[in-house]
Amino acid sequence: MHLLIVPWDVNPEIFRIGAFSVRWYGLLFASSFLFGYIIMNRIFKNENLGEVVLDRLTIYMAVGTIVGARLGHCLFYESGYYLHHPLEILMIWHGGLASHGAAIGIFFALWLFVRKEKKEYIWVLDRIAIVVALSGFFIRLGNLMNSEIYGVETTVPWGFVFLKNHEIAPKHPTQIYEALAYLAIFILLYRLYWSKKGEHIQGLLVSLFCILVFTARFFIEFIKEDQVAFEATMNFNMGQLLSIPFILMGIGGLYWSITRKKRAVIKR
Repeated sequence: MHLLIVPWDVNPEIFRIGAFSVRWYGLLFASSFLFGYIIMNRIFKNENLGEVVLDRLTIYMAVGTIVGARLGHCLFYESGYYLHHPLEILMIWHGGLASHGAAIGIFFALWLFVRKEKKEYIWVLDRIAIVVALSGFFIRLGNLMNSEIYGVETTVPWGFVFLKNHEIAPKHPTQIYEALAYLAIFILLYRLYWSKKGEHIQGLLVSLFCILVFTARFFIEFIKEDQVAFEATMNFNMGQLLSIPFILMGIGGLYWSITRKKRAVIKR
């Protein structure tokens, strides 16, 4: 019945030298910033902006992503534990990052960035939305390499048996489902940007990002295993509840941007 199941037993470490190891998750996480920088550099060149500004933006993004993702996990998923062990919040090498926290951290970091750089907030949100969607693709592949955040038992022929976690039944590879969804959203946003050479309706890209990314996340969560014990008693899990505000924000932003019809103007 499961002739095409995938026995997944990948080592999450690429190599180890003594106590030092390089993991697939870390490599893929770093790749998200590398490819994001390359794409943003092309966008900045299209808009006649210098790399110095992009370098500063990258620092804000990196700090906002990591701090937001870590605090999001600690507060949304294990608040009781971390409130009693606050110093362990700093121990990100023990694992525990939340994508919704990363999104909040990015929104806040970009707000600080535009205040410093005298840029329009909606301008930077539209452009960053493109590369954040791509980052989601890389990070979910990292989750796959870690054999984590997968789905419930399934009879589909492409089910994965996560052997490192001593699973014996095939599970939905929800990491792949999400990764492919985020890759498709990245391609859509990227093409929309270049279809108008950046002079699209302001707010369109970030609004579509919020709607599409978090709607995909909301529905895929139905076939995911619970991440923490308290979710077993919930009709909607924490990931779904946290996705709803972003979806509503995206719908509101899309309505605002379409009715406003203000296009970005690029100085050539």
